[in-house]
Amino acid sequence: MKNYVKKAGDRTEFPTRERCFIRELANIGDISRFSIAECRVAPGVTTELHSLSVDEWYVMLRGTGMVEVNHCEPVKVSPGDVVEIPAGTAQRITNHDTEDLLFLGVCLPRFTPDAYLSLIHISEPTRRTPISYAVFCLK
Repeated sequence: MKNYVKKAGDRTEFPTRERCFIRELANIGDISRFSIAECRVAPGVTTELHSLSVDEWYVMLRGTGMVEVNHCEPVKVSPGDVVEIPAGTAQRITNHDTEDLLFLGVCLPRFTPDAYLSLIHISEPTRRTPISYAVFCLK
């Protein structure tokens, strides 16, 4: 008989190198099609510039912030907004509010740690080798 209910594992919030806190809500090895995490960014924090090898959506729950996708002009986000971030796209979010910024991170397929790529080297002013890349921002 098929098991239609997956029991929650450890849902303890943990810090990440990205400078946010994650609480996995649904990230189960035998469900590879998606994952859902609750993401929390403290006031005054900007997450690390990064990309994922999976598609991701932010579903904004609490607080306000500025999200930057694909090196485009940052856009203000607030509860109810949904941010689409295609796989391989640079992203980061800043909390300019006085309360925590809380959102769901929904990934398809499932997020695993090897899906994360830090892009912090792109913005380092001490980098000796220039980086060039095409950026397309749709208005």
